[in-house]
Amino acid sequence: MSTRSAWGSRLGFILASAGSAVGLGAIWKFPFVTAMNGGGAFILLFLLFSFTLGFAQLLIEFTLGRAAQTGPVGMFRQLAGGLWPLAGLMGIFAAFVLYSFYSVVGGWTLGYVALAIEGSMLTTDVKVLSSTFTGYVEHPLWPLLSHGAFALLTLAIVLGGVEKGIERASKFLMPCLFLLMLGLIARSLTLPGAWAGALAFFTPDFSAVTPAMVGDALGLAFFSLSLGTGGMIAYGSYVKQETPVMHSAVWVVGLSCLIALLAGLMIFPALTAFGLDPAAGPGLTFMTMPIVFASLPFGQLFAIAFFALLAVAALTSSVSMLELIATLFLDEFKLPRRKVVLGLSLAVFLCGVPASLSLGPWSDITLFGKNIFDAMDYSVSNVMMPASGILVALFAGWRVWPLLREHAGLSGLPLFALKWNCRLIAPLAIGAILLKNL
Repeated sequence: MSTRSAWGSRLGFILASAGSAVGLGAIWKFPFVTAMNGGGAFILLFLLFSFTLGFAQLLIEFTLGRAAQTGPVGMFRQLAGGLWPLAGLMGIFAAFVLYSFYSVVGGWTLGYVALAIEGSMLTTDVKVLSSTFTGYVEHPLWPLLSHGAFALLTLAIVLGGVEKGIERASKFLMPCLFLLMLGLIARSLTLPGAWAGALAFFTPDFSAVTPAMVGDALGLAFFSLSLGTGGMIAYGSYVKQETPVMHSAVWVVGLSCLIALLAGLMIFPALTAFGLDPAAGPGLTFMTMPIVFASLPFGQLFAIAFFALLAVAALTSSVSMLELIATLFLDEFKLPRRKVVLGLSLAVFLCGVPASLSLGPWSDITLFGKNIFDAMDYSVSNVMMPASGILVALFAGWRVWPLLREHAGLSGLPLFALKWNCRLIAPLAIGAILLKNL
């Protein structure tokens, strides 16, 4: 039997895992959710939940994967058996659906890199920007081509395997992400009035703390760490048995939170300087930021850098999704990586076609009152991912706690806290997220 793939270095594991956590949500969702929820007060809650509940759940997934040395389905089968592997299958199915429409959005970022290079989206006319965006996403062909291009980029990385593909790409892409962000932050903070935006971002407004706001912070902390599908179980399974994962989990949480904060520092000051609304929602990315770039000297270069940054963030996440889905066929059926990754990429592209067309020619087709794209997003984000997260926590706390206790690398009060986080706190907290979203 061939030796199973493994990370070549701890740094590669940390950067790949952080890349999985850092997706488009960290760049556009965190800043506008923060703007809608009291600035610094929301940030404090987000950080609190990330370094407690989020860290605990991440440590659980890393530890279970490393202990079993196989993907989620194999992990549940090996450590417990019975019906538990179905929980792993649900997570993988969620990742497949998620990657299918996420690749469509990732394609948009590539399309906007092209538009930025062309220069046609550099305008301060909101109507023109809105028309450009809707014209692009509703077009029957261009979004499909960019979706295919994004899927091919992801394929090229995952095809290389864990060490020569994912790890090598992460060591290149993550530093690029940081450099692009720092460059855009430096330019943003030099704008007149920009520091007022930075202060507004970090200054806490505790009057804005409500149960709904706490729920938003909890949900964002949980899902911004790429938890709920089994992706971190898959990445943990490539860690050698003798390698501790606790410090790696701390680094991953820290890097994920740092990038979210840098995203806010990149966007808030620039929008404040131009009198734009940071709470503009998803339109912030494609219909608001171009106004900033159009008003800046060398704005076209900054626009190219910004959308390239989005493409990199999207790519680091999509790689982990494809690898997670691939573990089912690599580990359970022992199929060759090349055939698995090529076949899955084709399947993901085909599944993403209806999601893309549902924003244009197929917009009249609905599922439960939503178009296909929104129905896929809702089912994964609001149902499957929380349900999978609850099952992993309960499994760790009640079914395999002795094994987790042995492998987690904790003792005393931290171990006691992890135990009851698995058994009670995490299931209740994630359950609250699920009920809120439903």
